[in-house]
Amino acid sequence: MTVGGSAVIEDVRKIMGNNQSSILRSELMLTDMEIMLIRQAGSTVHYPKGHVIFAAGDISDRVYLIESGWVKIYRLSAEGKRVTVGSIRSQGEMMALTETLLGVERTCFAGAISDVSMVVMTGHKFEELLAKHSFLAITVAKLLGARMREAEALIQEMVCWQAPGRLALMLMKMGEKMGEPTAGGVRINLCLTHEEIASMVGTSRQTVTSLLNTFKQEKSISFEGKAIKIENPDKLAKWMV
Repeated sequence: MTVGGSAVIEDVRKIMGNNQSSILRSELMLTDMEIMLIRQAGSTVHYPKGHVIFAAGDISDRVYLIESGWVKIYRLSAEGKRVTVGSIRSQGEMMALTETLLGVERTCFAGAISDVSMVVMTGHKFEELLAKHSFLAITVAKLLGARMREAEALIQEMVCWQAPGRLALMLMKMGEKMGEPTAGGVRINLCLTHEEIASMVGTSRQTVTSLLNTFKQEKSISFEGKAIKIENPDKLAKWMV
């Protein structure tokens, strides 16, 4: 019997909720009131897929609220290889907060991996907004705390987990964050290359290709064109050790 997509995504959310190292999407979101305040204080801009929104070395004088699309945060290795250092940011999330509040240069790049629409606000206006609305300041503090916890968990995963577990966890995170229920599973609505996935889990493109084929053979996942669909989150979760 085929399991409905809604049931699969609920299983994904349950597994992620039970994973103490994981940050659920709900912990990274602003309320409608908070989003309205930021929209009023900022201006809307649009970037095409592939655009570099900011780069390492830039002055940190802007914060961003993503209205639509996806953005990845990455650094460049000594060999010029892109290494993703944070979760992919998506609709409803803010980015570039820490360095803007500290007033230091950017250490990372932000690249649009789809067409992106976002609200941009100067650091000065953002600080004024936080000073005027204490509830927003508390939300931002909680958001930064959640991201610090996420970064600490990522370090542990990179050090202690093997590549299969890191890849399985990344797929589960993406399923929880941007998954769409479909017949028999949850489709991840973001088509990444195997090279991009490899940069996110700290392994090679060849290893990612091999592992995805293994997951497919055991029917944990399937492919719909270039998109990945999670079919059996329980099987996928067994790799997360």
